[in-house]
Order: sequence, then structure tokens, then C-alpha cells
Amino acid sequence: MQKTPVKKSIKSIDFNCDLAQGYGVYKNNSEYDFLDYVSSVNISCGFHAGDPQTIKRALISAKEKNIVIGAHIGYSDIQGFGYRAMELSDDELEALVIYQVGAIMSFAKAYNLEIEHVRPHGAMYKKASEDFHFATVLARSIQKCSQWLTYCGASGEIIEKIADYIKIPVSEEILIDKQYNQELGIEYSLPDITDTEVCIKRLQTILHSSQVNNTSDGLTIAKVDSIHFSNKYSNSLEIIQRANSLIKPEPVRYGRVKASGWVE
Repeated sequence: MQKTPVKKSIKSIDFNCDLAQGYGVYKNNSEYDFLDYVSSVNISCGFHAGDPQTIKRALISAKEKNIVIGAHIGYSDIQGFGYRAMELSDDELEALVIYQVGAIMSFAKAYNLEIEHVRPHGAMYKKASEDFHFATVLARSIQKCSQWLTYCGASGEIIEKIADYIKIPVSEEILIDKQYNQELGIEYSLPDITDTEVCIKRLQTILHSSQVNNTSDGLTIAKVDSIHFSNKYSNSLEIIQRANSLIKPEPVRYGRVKASGWVE
């Protein structure tokens, strides 16, 4: 049974961004500017982006900033950067997930690090937000890598059902630059929101009432554990800096750890 989202102010929230999005001679050094303003990062695993040197740099950079690390999995489509849909059998999808998560887990272990979450990318992210069976296979594959990993995906009914159905920790995410309909579905046919002031006002609404502005000029209640920030716009750094001035982000469930007395 779906849990009904509750309208309430948010006191603790994670900010995440993608890292290791370069490949070979194609570098994206600006992404490292985000590390002072986020609480977790999603490191590309070499399929839609990332190569061994880029992944190594990303891991070490996140370690230096004491930021939570996750695996950013996607389709094996570097040319299309993982935004082109692929038809895979359940076995093929499972192998794709385990291969990528396992690579980042092993890489992290070499540097005395642990990854804590897995976030799908591009076309994989979209399908996981719309197809319950696909999301179930994805989540079960993540579980096979480690029962402690958190599945990070689009906020809404499907991820909540996944959490209850297979008992996996989840992080429900809103993308600050995407347009949402009344049912909390992302309208991929509409342009991204890139205006700094509009993005900040949207974030203020989320923090104040757990509501997301929708395309019907209304508000939709959402469960929000994390906000994803893109770095592909000229003002992306300004947006994350402004967001960080509103609230200091904390990793997912860090508030519960503090409440338990493990950290101060």
C-alpha cells in the first residue's frame, strides 16, 4: 500500500551531484567545484561515462572532502551518454548493475572507502521511475552487491513500493531543474529549469512544505530525502552555492545517526 506523503517542513536533506562524468580526453573538471556544497556524490562506473583514471580521481576527491560516495550506473552507451533507452532482459540488467556497482566497490575498497548508495542514470533512471518490474530487478541487483546499499531514485509511488516490497533502503530524490506534473512524474519533453531564482524558490518551497511546483501551476506533496543538482549549465555552480546557503546538506539518514548518539 502506498504511503501518503505528508506536508511538512524539512530540517535535514541531502544534496547530491554526479562525478567522473568525463571519459578519456573528454574531461569535466568543473564538476569538482560542486564538492564544497554537496553531501553525497554519484560516481560514474565506466559505462555511460567514467574511465579508471577519472574514477580514481573522483574517489580520492570525495574522500578528501569527506563526502558520501555512491555508484552512478547506466546503460553501456558512452556515445549517447546513457540517455538512449535499451531493451534488456532481467538477466542482462542484473549483470549490468552488478558489474558496475562491483567495479566502484572494489575501487573504493582499495582506498579504504565504502560506497553507500546506487543511483541510476539517464534512460535507466527514467524507466526505473515508470516501470515497477524494471525497478524491482534493478533494486534486487543492488541488494546482491550488498544489503546495506541504498537505492536512490525518483521520488514517488514506485520507489516507495520497492522499499516495502523487497526491503531495501531508499532515498527519494527530486531533480531541482526538472519540471514535474501533478502525479510527480518528470515531464521529459519540457525544457529544464535553469533560472537561478526559480530554482531557489522551488527549493524553498520543498524545504518549507515538502511540496514540488508542478506544470499545472500547483503544488504536489512529495517525500524528499535528496535533491539532485546538475552541473551542465553556466549558472549551475551559482545554484548549488545559493542552495547551500539556505540549508547545510547532510547525507541521507545522517540525522538518525546523530540522534542515536554515534556522532555529535
